[in-house]
Amino acid sequence: MPSIRSPFGVLAILAILGSVGFAQESLSRAKTAVPETAAVDFENDLIPIFTRYGCNAGACHGAAIGRGGFKLSLFGGNPRADFDAIVRQLEGSRINLARPEQSLIILKPTESITHGGGERFDLDHDGTKLLLKWIRQGARLVTRRTLKRVEISPKKHVGNSLGQPIALRATAHFSDGSSRDVTRWTVFQPEDSSAVRIDPESARSRVLRRGRHIVVARYLTEVVPIEFIVPLTDSQVDLAAEPRRSFIDEEVLDSLTTLGLPVSPIADDATYLRRLTLDLTGRLPTVARVRAFLADTNPKKRQALADELLGSEAFTEYWTLQLATLLRIRPQSGEVQGDSQGAATYHEWLAEQIRRGVGYDQLARSVIRASGDSHEYGPANFYRTNGDPRKQAEFMSELFMGSRLRCANCHNHPLDRWTQDDYHGLAAIFAKIDSGRVIEINPSGRVIHPRTLETAVPRIPGEQFLPRTVVDGRDELAKWLTRADNPFFARAIVNRLWKRMMGRGLVEPTDDFRATNPATHPVLLDKLADDFAGNGHKLRHTLKLIAGSASYARSANATPVNKSDDRFYSHAIRQRLEPEVLADAISDVLGVAERYGDEPSGTRAVTLVNPKTPSLSLDILGRCGRDESCESSAAPGGLPQKLHLFNGPLINARIGVPGSRLSKLVAAGKSPVEIVGRFYLVALSRHPTDRETQHWKKQLDAITTADGKREFLEDFVWGLLICREFVTNH
Repeated sequence: MPSIRSPFGVLAILAILGSVGFAQESLSRAKTAVPETAAVDFENDLIPIFTRYGCNAGACHGAAIGRGGFKLSLFGGNPRADFDAIVRQLEGSRINLARPEQSLIILKPTESITHGGGERFDLDHDGTKLLLKWIRQGARLVTRRTLKRVEISPKKHVGNSLGQPIALRATAHFSDGSSRDVTRWTVFQPEDSSAVRIDPESARSRVLRRGRHIVVARYLTEVVPIEFIVPLTDSQVDLAAEPRRSFIDEEVLDSLTTLGLPVSPIADDATYLRRLTLDLTGRLPTVARVRAFLADTNPKKRQALADELLGSEAFTEYWTLQLATLLRIRPQSGEVQGDSQGAATYHEWLAEQIRRGVGYDQLARSVIRASGDSHEYGPANFYRTNGDPRKQAEFMSELFMGSRLRCANCHNHPLDRWTQDDYHGLAAIFAKIDSGRVIEINPSGRVIHPRTLETAVPRIPGEQFLPRTVVDGRDELAKWLTRADNPFFARAIVNRLWKRMMGRGLVEPTDDFRATNPATHPVLLDKLADDFAGNGHKLRHTLKLIAGSASYARSANATPVNKSDDRFYSHAIRQRLEPEVLADAISDVLGVAERYGDEPSGTRAVTLVNPKTPSLSLDILGRCGRDESCESSAAPGGLPQKLHLFNGPLINARIGVPGSRLSKLVAAGKSPVEIVGRFYLVALSRHPTDRETQHWKKQLDAITTADGKREFLEDFVWGLLICREFVTNH
């Protein structure tokens, strides 16, 4: 016969257990209480409250280690873990089922008791009422449906004036076919709070500054960008007469019309020649080429120039540098000193792909599927770039998808679709690759999923897990990546081609594609990607398409109205020459080659295989060592470069030495004015203007000695090589 417990003993136990007792008491109460008509859906009803009021943000309980001993998943990415944290951790003390109003999950955000995050909402708030209703129902993990998508209205707003109130609305659509207005529980966050102001309670927005601005809407795991545009001027801009040579010009001009931005005129022949030659070959045009091009009266000479440059060996050399930088080709730290065979083989293979015009999709498949001796088969070196499978997954996603998958390592990506399963599933594919000198399959390779603490299952990001029978998932990965409907592959590379030619990516940074970082011209980006894929993924095709557009050919000289435009292409964006290109250009103008380590004399910087070949000049000019992404590196320039150009040996030690261009011109008996004109042609690819000629003639006429004129010419050459017109592609 069971013993009868003392009521005093029961009270003592309850006093010790505290709120755990209330939780147990409420379980019996819940059985007899009258159930409310609609069960609160934990994931779809409550998680949005925590997100809306910042409870699960990175600055609060959504941080990697939580706050105050309480951790929620970032932005509700893991609802089950959040349920456990709220209901089961601390022996259930955060939920008081007997006295719901005394639950910590109520007392803290209403600051009925001290809360480090302050008051998030009051006791009469709808969020409080919904939490109380859930607790009264037994604080159960109920999820009746899953979110399919969120629609935001308006998705794009073009206004005529500042301060105009714009009502935002969010509608959630669920797996059961239902939909509901979730504006109240949606977070609207402007990229620039000084440009757009949003009342979080009414969801009304006001644009405070002219231009194009992005607001990110978040509901549960969905993030949607909203575009606000207020023309930069009140006057109407008519661009109907501007040349429209392809869909590129159509899209750019349509955007400029909406923004009210006039365009700069088309650049003259000399400017176009220099710009295109630098952009396609990384070289300055020769004096002979400048003279011939300026004298050519053929109206199609610009198209012919593009064809000539695209077919040149200089194009192959320069674009090998571009892709070698993306692929981070470099001697590996594990190789013995002086043994750069793997990098040299990789570089040679890459150059041959570009020379032959191999499609970028074929190139990607070759490196992803590569196996064998990395000293003999170039693509195998792809797996020596990063020895760690997680680093390799990050590298692959940034390179071929333009996506920063690394943000999903510790938690689901807070601003994109990627999950921890995507990150560690991709790493699991690479974990089965032995990345020594010989690249081969290692069936036992694995990575541990930090959430499950079990072996991660190989997965195609955002798609599906691979069957357990698949040992080497690289073939499936390569097929998925390069298939026609892949939304990342073509867009990532055409965005980089666009940036190389136009000075700024349609998406910036170029390795950070996501819904919350939309393109400045999304339709143009899609058309470029479709055209690229439809034409065999050929780099030359897209480069020629861009080069032939009026948008590319515009002058870099801004007008008073469009001078503040830095992303809509109303005028060309001046690009500083890359360190290797600038170093070669200086050598070409001076007529004296720079020496790079033990490389043969006359070696051009753009052809160096090893990005760390000893060179003080390239270091000062800001070259990238390719240990990490060069796209995230600081732009070349800065004070060290300026000081080096002003007074360093890069220029000064070579200006007037025997054998230099200046010395040869002087020795040939050329007049100082003729020498000035020749250096204009060599360095700037143009003749000096009449005003410039008169200026230099006046300066030289004031000098009476030959030595004085020679010294002046040396200073002139130095000044020419540090001026903005020379160090940019203008």
